[in-house]
Amino acid sequence: MIPLSITLRQALERLVLPILIVAALGIILLGQADRALTERVRMGLADILAPAYGLVAWPQEQARTLLGRMRDMGRIEAENQRLRAENANLRHWYDVAAALADENASLKANLHWMPDPSPSFVTGRVVRDTSGLYARSVLVAANVDAGIHKDEIVLDGSGMVGRVTEIGSRSVRVLLITDASSRIPVRLEVSHGAAIMAGDNSGTPRLIYYPQDNPPIEGERVVTNGEIDTMPPGLPVGQIHYVRPGQPVVIPFASLGHLDIVRVFDYGRSAVIPPDAPGRIPVRRPADSLSLPFPSPLRRG
Repeated sequence: MIPLSITLRQALERLVLPILIVAALGIILLGQADRALTERVRMGLADILAPAYGLVAWPQEQARTLLGRMRDMGRIEAENQRLRAENANLRHWYDVAAALADENASLKANLHWMPDPSPSFVTGRVVRDTSGLYARSVLVAANVDAGIHKDEIVLDGSGMVGRVTEIGSRSVRVLLITDASSRIPVRLEVSHGAAIMAGDNSGTPRLIYYPQDNPPIEGERVVTNGEIDTMPPGLPVGQIHYVRPGQPVVIPFASLGHLDIVRVFDYGRSAVIPPDAPGRIPVRRPADSLSLPFPSPLRRG
């Protein structure tokens, strides 16, 4: 180290700041005068110092990766314990379900239970249509030749949509459960009451003719009760909601405002003929009322 006098050392210390300011101003002026040269010099320095930057950043990246893996291991351990507990719970309920299934099969065998036939269905896409006789109805583009009949039930993935009222060559019209012309006998699952769900052209059909001593319960499920031949019991319809005291309505499970794919089900219950009872008077259908039950007076001799 070159020995310097105190006076010279103090003079150099006083000149350091002005020299740095002059150097900075010179670099700025040089950059303004020749931008291409400045860019080449800057990129050259960056290329030289890039490996050094990588060596400095590598330990930091490795430390962050190690800390992240340690946190992941802690979360994985907690998740593993939760899955073990859930697996044990599911195994318990699996055993319970298997025992109930065996018991149910045994009871059905002892009672000579005849299961309901699996219904056939036709899938179609909903086509929006505001024409027609009903305020709340849609057209369903479906293969009519597959066996679609009038009054068959239409369901989506959540619940009941309506029933078929008109059949064309390539489409069918479906009367929604919210239409004012719709009347569906239903059953309440919790209160076990029977009622009529009446549409009123709003999004929530009214519930009428329910037992006054057994009113519907807020939030209970509403299902069909099977009083109509083409409508089996237990089809999901909606749930009860009180808009005001004493006025229950049904919130449909089906997304009636956003229908896309629906299924037209044929439950075939109209083919089941009840046995004749002694003294039973058959009910004449409307079509049969046109025929004369007795010989015409014109034929009397």
